[in-house]
Amino acid sequence: MPGSQRSRRKVTTVLAGFGLLVTAAALQVSATATPAAAATPHRILFDDGHAEEAGNADWIVSTSKPDPLSEDSSPSSETDWTGALSSWGVALQKTGDYSIKTATSALTYGGSSTTDLSNFDTLVLPEPNTLFTTAEKTAIMNFVKNGGGLFMISDHTGADRNNDGYDAVEIFNDLMTNNSVDSTDPFGFSVDTLSISSGYPAAISDSTDPVLHGSFGTVTKSLIASGTTATLKPADNSSVKGLLYRSGYSGNTGAFFATSTFGSGRVAFWGDSSPIDDGTGQSGNTLYDGWNDTGATNAALALNGTEWLAGASGSGGGDDGGGDDGGTCTATQLLGNNGFESGATTWSATSGVITNSSSQSARSGSYYAWLDGYGTATTDTLSQSVTIPSGCTTAALSFYLHIDTAETTTSTAYDTLKVQVLNSSGTVLSTLATYSNLNAASGYTQRSFSLASYAGQTVTLKFTGTEGSTLQTSFVIDDTALNVS
Repeated sequence: MPGSQRSRRKVTTVLAGFGLLVTAAALQVSATATPAAAATPHRILFDDGHAEEAGNADWIVSTSKPDPLSEDSSPSSETDWTGALSSWGVALQKTGDYSIKTATSALTYGGSSTTDLSNFDTLVLPEPNTLFTTAEKTAIMNFVKNGGGLFMISDHTGADRNNDGYDAVEIFNDLMTNNSVDSTDPFGFSVDTLSISSGYPAAISDSTDPVLHGSFGTVTKSLIASGTTATLKPADNSSVKGLLYRSGYSGNTGAFFATSTFGSGRVAFWGDSSPIDDGTGQSGNTLYDGWNDTGATNAALALNGTEWLAGASGSGGGDDGGGDDGGTCTATQLLGNNGFESGATTWSATSGVITNSSSQSARSGSYYAWLDGYGTATTDTLSQSVTIPSGCTTAALSFYLHIDTAETTTSTAYDTLKVQVLNSSGTVLSTLATYSNLNAASGYTQRSFSLASYAGQTVTLKFTGTEGSTLQTSFVIDDTALNVS
């Protein structure tokens, strides 16, 4: 469309301005507070800052917070720590491969607190009962995106233990659909609004799955004692996988335990808190011992799930690092808001670049990135920071590019688009390609590059469009991806 010149625009709504501010904040955190590199022991943070002890619940590993070792530095029995999750905590502690802490205040990522998420490999959310704040949701999502593990343990709908109007089902769905990082079904599932009274969900047949067949044993069944399930949406995230299903269900419905990935991180979902309950909480709480239920293998499921989320491998509860460790790579797509359908989030961009203007056409959906096209001296940029796991041997960057121009020359590149890789200091590591008005053509063309040489690094992908003083050239980008394996 040679005539698609546009006027220079400023952000004119509060919403657009807020989106850009959130993006800038998210990228600053990404560059300065990625989850720590491989280390033993694996660092696990159990949340107790969102009414996990409200009502009859007691979802803690110990009454000693943040460090359960202060209650007993060398626990041999689950009763050495006091809490309904003490069996879980003590089992990890006894391996010698895990460091366990409890968070009692707001969750942060990139701060100075000892329980800041940047100090951990995995965050466990055991049936939260208050909504996460906007800042907490940004922290959680960026933590996972940059290599952290997230264990989401729900309960049945209506389990509002503190009577604030929200249960774990609503809280988890809010986290996944109402955050500043990626609200376009980032994990590929939603939590069902159900209250299933009882059952023993069975594991799928997959001898290679590390959660079902991990260092802590083989998983055959779990337990529902008033819980829910999840609906999977692999079209939104191809890595989502149901591991245990409610009787009579399979495929994308009735998943009682599911795993997924987001960015460089991993996610696990469990539809009930009863399986992690060891029945030994604080005085006055009547609890249910699902941990030792003889009809299920809940302990193995919880412990293998923790091991997988932390990036551990080998026998005895894990040997080799957590988070983004040196030998692991989960096949996934790393870029957030990769089709721009969330508008000006996740990406950092010049005002007006991410748009749904009808003057150009998105390749898919409604939004796309439009650099330049003004017919005046202009520089537009679009960038996103991403961590490529060190264990990945393939890292394929791709995007669809459409270029139209009013330039008539067949020999001079007046207007250019550079595709570059930068380090966290802003130094250009590589210019992958330079396009110009000479590459104008109808429709979108997919462009692909290997970033495998940057495995183990946090880099910034940056598009820079530079336009001369007359005759517009538009560089239009859509459907980006960074697939690793």
